[in-house]
Amino acid sequence: MAVRPVDEAILLRFEFDRDAITAVRHDIAGLATAAGLAGLRLEGFVLAVNEIMTNAVRHGGGRGLLLLMRTAAGLRCVISDKGSGEPARFDGRALPPTDATGGRGLWLARHLCDSFDVETGGDGTRVQLTMAI
Repeated sequence: MAVRPVDEAILLRFEFDRDAITAVRHDIAGLATAAGLAGLRLEGFVLAVNEIMTNAVRHGGGRGLLLLMRTAAGLRCVISDKGSGEPARFDGRALPPTDATGGRGLWLARHLCDSFDVETGGDGTRVQLTMAI
C-alpha cells in the first residue's frame, strides 16, 4: 500500500476472519458515526465494508486486513486479502443477472460509496472504499 498522507489518522486496524465480521461491522459503525457520518450514508458505508469483508473471507483465503482512516475529507477503508481477485464478470460495474449466485456485494459497495477501487496482484487483492463527510 502507498504511503499514507500526513492528514490521515488510522482509526482501526484489524485482522479479521469470518467470526470477527459482525464485531468489526459494529466497530466501523461506531467509528464512522463518531467521525460525523450519519443516516443513509452511514448505513451504506457500513454495508459496503461488510460486503467487502465477506468477500475477503469467502474468496480471499478466509481472512483479511481492514484499515479505517479518517482523512481531511471523510473516511477511507482499505480491505486486503491474499486472494487472486474477483473474475472480470464480477467487477461490480453491472448488476449481476437475477439468477446469478454472487456478484452483488461488489456492485453494492461500488454504488454505496463515493469511490471504490480494486487492485489485484501477486500478493492479493486490495479494495479501497471512501466516503466524504
